Amino acid sequence: MRKYIWILSFILISGFVFGFSLKDEDPNKDKLLLEIISYVLDRGHYDPKEINDTFSENVYMNYLESLDGQHRFFLNSDIRSFEPYRYQIDDELKEAQIRFFDLTFTKLMERMKQVEGFYNELLEKPFDFSKKDEINLDYDNLPYAKNISELKSIWRKRFKLSALQTFTAKKEEELQKKEQDQSYEMISDEVLENNARIDVSENMANFFEIYNDQKRKDWFSIYVNSIVLQFDPHTFYFAPSDKDRFDMSMSGKFEGIGARLNKRNQQINVVEIISGGPVWRDNLLEVGDVILKVRQADEEEAIDIAGMVIDDAVKLIKGPKGTEVFLTIKRVEGNIEEVGIKRDVVELEETYAKSTLIKDESGQYGLIELPKFYINFEDYNARNAATDVKKELEQLKKKNVKGIILDLRNNGGGSLKTVVDMTGYFIEKGPVVQVKSTGGKKEVLNDEDPSVVWDGPLVVLVNEFSASASEIIAAALQDYKRAIILGSKQTFGKGTVQNVVDLNRMINGGTYGDLGALKITTDKFYRVNGQSTQLEGVKSDIVFPDRYAYVEMGEKDQDNPLAWDRITPASYKPYSSMTNYKYSLEQSKKRLENNPMINLIDEQALWVEKQQNDFSYFLDYESFKAERDTKKEYSKRFKKLSEYEAPYEFEWLPEAGATELPNEDSIEKRKRGIESLKKDIYISEAVEILKDLSTSIKVERSIAQNKKE
Repeated sequence: MRKYIWILSFILISGFVFGFSLKDEDPNKDKLLLEIISYVLDRGHYDPKEINDTFSENVYMNYLESLDGQHRFFLNSDIRSFEPYRYQIDDELKEAQIRFFDLTFTKLMERMKQVEGFYNELLEKPFDFSKKDEINLDYDNLPYAKNISELKSIWRKRFKLSALQTFTAKKEEELQKKEQDQSYEMISDEVLENNARIDVSENMANFFEIYNDQKRKDWFSIYVNSIVLQFDPHTFYFAPSDKDRFDMSMSGKFEGIGARLNKRNQQINVVEIISGGPVWRDNLLEVGDVILKVRQADEEEAIDIAGMVIDDAVKLIKGPKGTEVFLTIKRVEGNIEEVGIKRDVVELEETYAKSTLIKDESGQYGLIELPKFYINFEDYNARNAATDVKKELEQLKKKNVKGIILDLRNNGGGSLKTVVDMTGYFIEKGPVVQVKSTGGKKEVLNDEDPSVVWDGPLVVLVNEFSASASEIIAAALQDYKRAIILGSKQTFGKGTVQNVVDLNRMINGGTYGDLGALKITTDKFYRVNGQSTQLEGVKSDIVFPDRYAYVEMGEKDQDNPLAWDRITPASYKPYSSMTNYKYSLEQSKKRLENNPMINLIDEQALWVEKQQNDFSYFLDYESFKAERDTKKEYSKRFKKLSEYEAPYEFEWLPEAGATELPNEDSIEKRKRGIESLKKDIYISEAVEILKDLSTSIKVERSIAQNKKE
């Protein structure tokens, strides 16, 4: 707790340092903001960076990618005019100057106005979808246009791809109508092509309407984040409006489709499905899907969001409860389709822990699903993840289960205190995690309660999206040899802690406008064995591959992650009562070696990787359609994975300690959840491991005895 007091103290003291009277859209306010942020980063960040020429170059490259990563506006001559600043941004920061930003902002506005002026001209002439041609969208390796003429050519080619995608979809609809009704008169290709160009034109009009609403301060926020993200991928500047949205998300309510998005490689990606939301409820999207276009229910045309600022894309996707939005999705496997989603309010309650009984002839086993480590920061005695899991454990014990699965897949973390308390339910007193703070101070967080809620067989399920707090409990239970970790090769690898600093508290008096806030990395996690969970995450005891095995999605794949390191181990004693530990590991590995599904999952993972790295597109109808059909046909070979059904009986349990009966909506959601569990091959293997761990024969002792004889 002392570290938070220290951070607060330098914020309060600095309030007497800065005192200005500034208004929005004032360049002096921008300079002040940079001064304050530099001050906070230098004194509050876990690993402050040296502001030098290397730092300057990294900001330069990141900022230009953020402004025009798809090379749609700037010319080669513009980049040459920016080049003198490649190694001067560090000097500008020290002097609180923004000449580089002013230059790029002015030039961007000029080029955007030019493109807005000529795009309709490019769409007047029909596209020839019979002409063989290709386009490469590997933006990292594409050069900037040499002149306006070449820029127009680039735009024309990209317009053709967008029109071809629309044309192909509409043509398919016409063919289906004809197949269903031979008397149906199909719309001609000429009309379909013309309509496709109209779609693109209207899409561009919407695009520029959104971008023209952007203020100078919005673009300056992009520049600021290009600076702060050099410290690590989780340090982030919230402009005032962004801070309001951040506060809303922390309140426990999400209104929209129920998915978390990010922007990577110039694409809007689905990175998390929020439990209980519309997408989760109807199984509409998957992590790894890319959103290409957004269409409102009352509009015929979809808006292309490629290259759009992520906040603007989110504004289009979000909307009032009950309204519908249509998303054009590029699936993980490469297929493109439109998905309709009815928006809803996702309550925090949907992320609460829930348990299920799994039965077969060998007995009963328990499953606890925990989507996040939730807490009421104002009142820890109120509902939180730790107390809820404890109730579920006690409920499962009353059912005489022989083993328990703790499912932390896709759990992105949450409250540290709940993790420490929860780990204590499975071990006796001892250290759970070590925390090293800004300035090098180390603290060991211990479970002080000697009681153990569950001392039986335990399997923890993880995947690439198990992060932060999930990694702490998985690491602790692994180090204590208290549980078998089953899942992906490693977890996400986020071993850092962030705190949000209100930048307005840095100012003493004056009318200066809202400065926003800075989320800053202040601490680092370490396992009780002394190793950091940063980058390396937690390596599973049993590696069960999944479709994301080869996709870059972890902390190590982010920009500027903090390094992995280790510190002195804490004093702890591994658990000695879990029988058949080694035997269970060996049996599981044998099962997986002989499981025909494993090779198919690995093949699917390689296919997904291939699609993720495919940046080339045909621009003629026959080739474009043939490639799309080939991908669809190939992806059918993976259908067998979705047809799997576990040989167990699943029974969902009412919420432990609940005083009211579940409503019809909750019952329906749990029924859907049970159907998903039946098809979950990872749950099935976890049950088999529990069987090996809970067998009445002490296998390991028998093996040891035989060796002696």
